[in-house]
Amino acid sequence: MNPATAVPPRGGAPSPTAGDGGPRPDIAGKPARSGRALRPSLLGLPLRPRLIVMCAVLAVAAFAVFCLGLALGDYPVPLVDVVPALWRSGARGTVFIVHEVRLPRALTGVLVGAAFATSGAVLQAITRNPLASPDMVGINAGATTAVVAGIVLGFGDTLGTPTLGLAGGLLGALAVYLLAWRRGSTGFRIVLVGIGVSWMCTSATDYLLTRAKMHQAQEAVGWLVGNLNGRGWEAVRPLGIAVAVLLPAALLLAGWNRNLQLGDDVARGLGTPVQLARGLLLLVSVALVSFATAAAGPVLFVSLAAPQIAQRLARLSAPPVLLSALTGALLVSGSDLLARHLLPDLDLPVGVVTGAIGAGFLLRLLIRSNRAGSGG
Repeated sequence: MNPATAVPPRGGAPSPTAGDGGPRPDIAGKPARSGRALRPSLLGLPLRPRLIVMCAVLAVAAFAVFCLGLALGDYPVPLVDVVPALWRSGARGTVFIVHEVRLPRALTGVLVGAAFATSGAVLQAITRNPLASPDMVGINAGATTAVVAGIVLGFGDTLGTPTLGLAGGLLGALAVYLLAWRRGSTGFRIVLVGIGVSWMCTSATDYLLTRAKMHQAQEAVGWLVGNLNGRGWEAVRPLGIAVAVLLPAALLLAGWNRNLQLGDDVARGLGTPVQLARGLLLLVSVALVSFATAAAGPVLFVSLAAPQIAQRLARLSAPPVLLSALTGALLVSGSDLLARHLLPDLDLPVGVVTGAIGAGFLLRLLIRSNRAGSGG
């Protein structure tokens, strides 16, 4: 019988598969197309053209702001000379100004922004809460308390600020995780317990400031605002290593992260080890924010605002990690550039600008959630 003229059996169309379970060939002998086209993927996640385009756009914008920050200052450098000076090419004075004076601060800003934003994107995804960020769930506060304790009690020079920041962030996250554990941990409990731990750490920091001497209090308060002033290569190296290791780790765990957004039961059905995945993702988030806090202080609202901006730019249901990192780098670099030149003869801390931007963004998120009926 000619297959083209075969009459389907009563009760339905012919089976789309052959007897061996494979795709049934069509008239021309080609495999039949399935109802859903396969999308190209990377690390188990679909590659969306808009996401790729937005990553490219933000990378170019971040590099442009980065170069502009290297060019502007008390000794202006032409933009065309900035890139050669990065490779130690050009006039000796220009190379010194760009490479030794301004580059460490600019690199610290880019790395801090990427670290905070990636940490916030991971935390918001695993808790499924757009208002969750290291600023609010105790991670940032734990790192802050540890660093301030080192400054006030005198052991900061011995252990080093990066070590103290990492230890404080890990202890704060461990306290949140253990207190939120009840036959497993959920994003909702992590957020609620994290707010309480954050306020406990903030109270401890305030108490340490009351015990500090004048010069110690000035140093601690200047750091607490979130500051890139005077940052040198000693701040860049540990943070650069941390971002180089932990950002790829966050990308590699993106498949598990995506499954967790569907709920614990669905994630288990997809073969995701829920508690292990949540623990590893939380560890990556903690380490990133701890190193960033140790380098520049708790730069406010970057970890909250940058992932949400990236999510809206990509039009996705959750913050994408790489686009969030680029958004954070652009946000901190641009805020630092604005802080340096907003007021004449006054170098504002970058946290003042990011706090003003992030506070407005937080209010917008709260208003939208209340209008949607999810704000309580």
